[in-house]
Amino acid sequence: MQPEFWQDRWASNQIGFHQREVNPYLQRHWPVLGLPEGAKVLVPLCGKSLDLVWLESQGYPVMGVDLSEQAVEAFFSEQGLVPHLTQKGAFKVYQAGQIELWCGDFFSLDAEAVAGCSAVYDRAALIALPPLMRAQYAEHLNALLPSGCQGLLITLDYDQAQKAGPPFAVSNEEVQVLLGPYWMLERLEERDILGESGKFLQDGVTRLEERAYRLTRR
Repeated sequence: MQPEFWQDRWASNQIGFHQREVNPYLQRHWPVLGLPEGAKVLVPLCGKSLDLVWLESQGYPVMGVDLSEQAVEAFFSEQGLVPHLTQKGAFKVYQAGQIELWCGDFFSLDAEAVAGCSAVYDRAALIALPPLMRAQYAEHLNALLPSGCQGLLITLDYDQAQKAGPPFAVSNEEVQVLLGPYWMLERLEERDILGESGKFLQDGVTRLEERAYRLTRR
C-alpha cells in the first residue's frame, strides 16, 4: 500500500474511518494508564481525529503524525485553530496550543523526534495497514518508544476473506506476535460490534470484534 492510496482517499473524501465523535474506548480506558498530566502522547496516522482534542483537554500534549496535508489542515480549520508552521527534517509540523501534527511518513520518524513522548494511542494505525506493513509499523514503533512508555491500542478482528481492508483484520494472536516481545499487553475490553456496523453486514461479514489493549513498553 503506497502513500498515494491515503492521499487519494482524503482527496476524494473517502474517509469512512474518520469518527465524528471522540472514541469511547479512549474515554473509558485512557485513565487506566495512570499517566501524569503533561505526558506527551504519540498518535500515529492520526488524520483529523477528535481524539486529539480530547487528549489535549485532559492535560496531555499531543504529537500526531499523518501523511495527508489535507487531513492536517482540515483538523486545524475544523477546530478553529491557526497553527504555527515549521519544517523539521522531512516533516511539516503544524502546532497550535498543545497539539502538534507532523505531516509526513510515519516510517521517517526517528527516536529524536519522539524523544518527549511517554505514551502512544493507536486507534487507526495498525488496522490501516496490510500484513507486511503492520510488521514494519510494529518494528518501527518498538524502536521509537522507550521502556516504561504506556499506550492504548484499538483493533478490529473479522474474517479477512469476507471483506478486503482497510480497515484490516488484526487478530489477538497477531497483536501478541507483533508487540508481545516488546510490550506487556493487557486486553481491557472486547466487544462484538457487527450489529452496529452496517457496511460490514452489507459486505457479508459474519463476525466483527473490537478490542482495546493496554500497552506497557518493557
